[in-house]
Amino acid sequence: MSTTKKATSALISVFHKDGLAPIVQKFNELGITIYSTGGTEKFIKELGIKVVPVEDVTSYPSILGGRVKTLHPKVFGGILNRQDHQGDQEQLKEFDIPQLDIVIVDLYPFEKTVASGASEQDIIEKIDIGGISLIRAAAKNFKDVLCVSSMDDYSEVLDLITEGKGSTTLEDRKRFAAKSFNVSSHYDTAIFNYFNKNHEEAVLKISEANGQVLRYGENPHQKGFFFGDFDAMFHKVHGKELSYNNLLDVDAAVNLMNEFKNDAPTFAILKHNNACGLAMRDTLHQAYMDALAGDPVSAFGGVLISNKEIDKATAEEIHQLFCEVVIAPSYAADALEILKGKKNRIILIQNDVELPESMLRTCLNGVLVQGRDNKTDAIEDLTYATENKPSKGELEDLIFASKICKHTKSNTIVLAKDKQLLASGTGQTSRVDALNQAIHKAQSFNFNLEGSVMASDAFFPFPDCVEIAGNSGVKSVIQPGGSIKDQLSIDYCNENGIAMVMTGTRHFKH
Repeated sequence: MSTTKKATSALISVFHKDGLAPIVQKFNELGITIYSTGGTEKFIKELGIKVVPVEDVTSYPSILGGRVKTLHPKVFGGILNRQDHQGDQEQLKEFDIPQLDIVIVDLYPFEKTVASGASEQDIIEKIDIGGISLIRAAAKNFKDVLCVSSMDDYSEVLDLITEGKGSTTLEDRKRFAAKSFNVSSHYDTAIFNYFNKNHEEAVLKISEANGQVLRYGENPHQKGFFFGDFDAMFHKVHGKELSYNNLLDVDAAVNLMNEFKNDAPTFAILKHNNACGLAMRDTLHQAYMDALAGDPVSAFGGVLISNKEIDKATAEEIHQLFCEVVIAPSYAADALEILKGKKNRIILIQNDVELPESMLRTCLNGVLVQGRDNKTDAIEDLTYATENKPSKGELEDLIFASKICKHTKSNTIVLAKDKQLLASGTGQTSRVDALNQAIHKAQSFNFNLEGSVMASDAFFPFPDCVEIAGNSGVKSVIQPGGSIKDQLSIDYCNENGIAMVMTGTRHFKH
């Protein structure tokens, strides 16, 4: 039997009708009998095209407020019958079941209804029963049936039907079956995750409908993909395609700058997911200049992010630096023209989008999942561990340094002064190594550490770090505390005029 099938009938029952009219008109032109229900039936009639109500086939009206319309053997028999199976065909005749060659069905907008903040009852009513069943049935029987499950595919379907004069190939039908099972599985995942939003069931279900193939992964010999709605989060106005490593740096930049979202003008420069420069100032231009001063060497090829609109003066300075990506909530028109002067520079406008609460990474032969670290250290959270208390300015610097420390790879030490990152030690196997790295780096860029503050992502098991820091000029320290030997560090600070505060919250970032 030929794998090419000429359709003689179609069932259409959709929520979204945009783009449907040309398909309906083409079916009518080709003599394809159309069956439909409810609002879709009315839509087709208003086009002046003949349509057979499903009720005429099933002898049952739509009941239970529309909850049951198509759930009937005469509908599903018409879809699931095997056209090369004699017994199936005999039963179609015996029970007067029409053959259905094309099924065009989409689903109630469950995810949009949840996102809208609708009531639980409204959400429950958007759990599609008949539609999902029709899609699964038609996709299962792709050997004989073309299943169209999304309005995104309407134009392609119209082209197929037009070019084939109503006929489709087995290859086309199988491809559309894959699209349909993608729709149905994504839909079921969204419903399950709604019911399991508090993770009562220790089950991980992920479905990302938007995916793009990247040039490569972390290295050229690795494949790379991004699954997510990038366009919802950013408007890319210029530059080359983002790479796997670009996306990792952009993610780190966004998470870091979220800590300063509502603060005074703040600018950060990141490299390999860590801040190499960050400053908060009265103007964005000065914030950028002081962020760049933190490490002008590492800034080369970095990712830049601002919490305010980038103006012309700032853009002129940025333009002198080779950087991969610039991110801001907006750009002045003249600033944007300047930044576009480098054809490969990626320029992103960041939209205000809520980030996922769960964070995932592969581990061994499985996946690790944890909640996002949404805790931001604040002055009111602090415990004053030493007799010497930090000044108001030092307190502000301590919180500033703590925010950076939270988003820097462990083990880490951050040194800051006057709301400027002086240096950090990143990803070291020892906290002492991280501190020494930060001190050396700050001094190599001629920063005076006298009166600076130090932040640590975890407690000090020994007083060596506060001793080294104090000898370098650090006057205040912020750390979570919690070591059985906390008192050793506290005693050293008391004896040497160093203020220490504890947050009670560790911010490891592995």
